[in-house]
Amino acid sequence: MKKYIILLLICICASGLTAAEDWGKTGHRVVGEIAEDYLSKKAEKEISKLLNGHSLAFVANYGDDIKSDRQYDSYRPWHYVNFPFGVKYENHPKSEEGDIIQGIEKCIAILKNESSTQAEKIFYLKMLVHFMGDLHQPLHIGLADDKGGNDFQVRWFSDGTNLHTVWDYKMIDFYDMSYTELAQNTDVLSKQQITNIKKGTLLDWMYESRALCENIYQNTESGEKLGYEYMYKYMDTLRFQLQKGGIRLAEILNEIFS
Repeated sequence: MKKYIILLLICICASGLTAAEDWGKTGHRVVGEIAEDYLSKKAEKEISKLLNGHSLAFVANYGDDIKSDRQYDSYRPWHYVNFPFGVKYENHPKSEEGDIIQGIEKCIAILKNESSTQAEKIFYLKMLVHFMGDLHQPLHIGLADDKGGNDFQVRWFSDGTNLHTVWDYKMIDFYDMSYTELAQNTDVLSKQQITNIKKGTLLDWMYESRALCENIYQNTESGEKLGYEYMYKYMDTLRFQLQKGGIRLAEILNEIFS
């Protein structure tokens, strides 16, 4: 009996670690679904060929799904980047295992390379969809000291959790909309606003998430009980991060398949 209890606890802990690694499934699918609306006809056609007709939302969680297979362990560091506040990414020592910026750049390079096999293009397209979602989750541009907020303990209403998990899926789940409902209810943007969102580089977009990460740390205390007030303060920001992630994912895909 004791053996089964231990095994159960191991499974529960493993499940918790997986869930706390990036946007939950809903968030990633929102990014993919929004991107579909901004794809060029040519990009849409090429992507449909590679994904056998499946949508970007359908493959958006592939980057997490493969974590159950040890042969893909080398891709785990590509989901995030950690460096101290007040330090520039460019000036901080880079991980030899890669990070989210290096990961996205690798995906783009493989997809642009005419010598890449179809299998390679399919794999890295799925990973790109996922990583672009991760780039807009502010705790993925976080601090190594607390593992991107995973060791920053808080309470979500009455439940113990951590800051990373709150931003991954606690707020999204509490909002209680499906990924299609969230994608259909994005803010109406002017052409100029959309143009401004598309502007910039991966680093520019990363620094946007970084600034938000710093704001979150400035306005959240360890052990704090978060709930309705926190939702009121940050849910619109979270939704906008998903919207920007989708628009920018489409912008990259349009450039790749132009």
